[in-house]
Amino acid sequence: MSSSLHFLAPSTIHSHDRRSIRASASSKQVAAAATTETKVVELSRLDPRVEERENGYWVLKEKYREKINPQEKLKLEKEPMKLVTEGGIEELAKLSLEELDKSKLTKDDIDVRLKWLGLFHRRKHHYGRFMMRLKLPNGVTTSSQTRYLASVIRKYGKEGCADVTTRQNWQIRGVELPHVPEIIEGLNKVGLTSLQSGMDNVRNPVGNPLAGIDPHEIVDTRPYNDQLSQFVTANMRGNLALTNLPRKWNVCVVGSHDLFEHPHINDLAYMPATKNGRFGFNLLVGGFFSPKRCAEAVPLDAWVPEEDVIPVCKAILEAYRDLGTRGNRQKTRMMWLIDELGIEGFRSEVVKRMPDQELERSSNEELVQKEWERRDYFGVHPQKQPGYSFVGLHIPVGRLQADDMDELACIADEYGSGELRLTVEQNIIIPNVENSKLDAFLKEPLLRGRFSPSPPLLMKGLVACTGNQFCGQAIIETKARAMKVTEEVERQVALTKAVRMHWTGCPNSCGQVQVADIGFMGCMTRDENGKPCEGVDVFLGGRIGCDSHLGDVYKKSVPCKDLVPLVVDILVKYFGAVPREREEVGGE
Repeated sequence: MSSSLHFLAPSTIHSHDRRSIRASASSKQVAAAATTETKVVELSRLDPRVEERENGYWVLKEKYREKINPQEKLKLEKEPMKLVTEGGIEELAKLSLEELDKSKLTKDDIDVRLKWLGLFHRRKHHYGRFMMRLKLPNGVTTSSQTRYLASVIRKYGKEGCADVTTRQNWQIRGVELPHVPEIIEGLNKVGLTSLQSGMDNVRNPVGNPLAGIDPHEIVDTRPYNDQLSQFVTANMRGNLALTNLPRKWNVCVVGSHDLFEHPHINDLAYMPATKNGRFGFNLLVGGFFSPKRCAEAVPLDAWVPEEDVIPVCKAILEAYRDLGTRGNRQKTRMMWLIDELGIEGFRSEVVKRMPDQELERSSNEELVQKEWERRDYFGVHPQKQPGYSFVGLHIPVGRLQADDMDELACIADEYGSGELRLTVEQNIIIPNVENSKLDAFLKEPLLRGRFSPSPPLLMKGLVACTGNQFCGQAIIETKARAMKVTEEVERQVALTKAVRMHWTGCPNSCGQVQVADIGFMGCMTRDENGKPCEGVDVFLGGRIGCDSHLGDVYKKSVPCKDLVPLVVDILVKYFGAVPREREEVGGE
């Protein structure tokens, strides 16, 4: 059923109830909520709120500057992309931190505007140190890129490390500002960029980590994600038309029946479908997480041929850029705009921005199989190329040191094609290993130690955000605690299948706890003596794959020290775990 969009004269006042979408609703329920409600908007609401200036920057119009959020004010005070386009980063790098903090403008540069360059100041826990987030379309990286990143973090000693993220890319830590221009130059030489990877920009495009090597793949997602990344960053120069969005924006291209890409939590997801003998994609829009609301992507009732992947992405981004609200930061993601206009109203705005102002309705020839058991990519698996295999390696909570990265790069060169694939579960796949080399490959000390191709069942699905070790927004420590809790739980119960457990340090949910079988979201609570302590809200029932939906809160404010028995109980009650028999120590 399609919704209808009514236009009112500016003088007419109309109010109506907004329909809220529960985080735990199924995709079909969410789609129904977004498509059946009639929306009534004033015609003036469709006036673009931004305008292009002669220098190419897009700026919020003066008449829309009332009640904007602090981040929007910062963008108006100084265009963040000037740090790239006008050499601002070189000037900042010459200043001491004391000098930078003396001026509000330069203090805002290092704490906010540098995020447009992918640089995140860790003021709270690592003053003067930065995390640098890379663009890595489809999670494909090379041994030379990996070695370069290792060389960067090595110089920072214990402060330097790297993470595989839940958006299939690299983040490196410990970076000092004076070194940034040199690091950026080095990134360019190995074909990497950190540009537009933070704040109100398009994030790393996600795809099938087995693209091009998967015997069961629907389509190779790498070319599409490469095009998307090139479009978004203007081939690593900076696309000024897309750097002033109302908020961050996620995109993925689905290439397998397994839905490794998690389309339901992306602002735009391309779902493979044919129509009248042509290959293309149905579109899902609006999926996101935030502290105040989580929503699953809904159908746009649109299909595009594969050659229109970029034009429709451009049209959707421009509709969001032009019309998205810029007030309450918790209500500026694209789904809020879709709610306001209705799915049909939003669709009509996308159509206006298409090259020929046309957009076909969705196809019923979807290519993703509805009944498909999601595969395990750990261990050895045959590729579509005869005589070759890929090997999935477990990277505990995604954390690596410089030596780890160098060793993985060497392994990829010696046994594979010098390529590594990153996954959204923070693991790494080595593709293109000749079958004749598999025995030697599996005997490598690195694989027999920390980075196992056959991790324990609970470790397989373990994901953790940065936590308060580095991130100032995180309420609790996550990575080490996730490992410790999981190890203790594994000693107490036995399982017959993997259970995905995700940890996130705060409600921003970088660890994506809502899609986990069991999720842990950091909070402060009180112990049995009433003393403040680190705790978590426990989520249960998230699903990924063809029956994907978001989980619900199972129990709130659990002290972290009390988690092991609770997790054991959950695993026994809901996941078929069996308590292990404890051997008596010191008895007969």
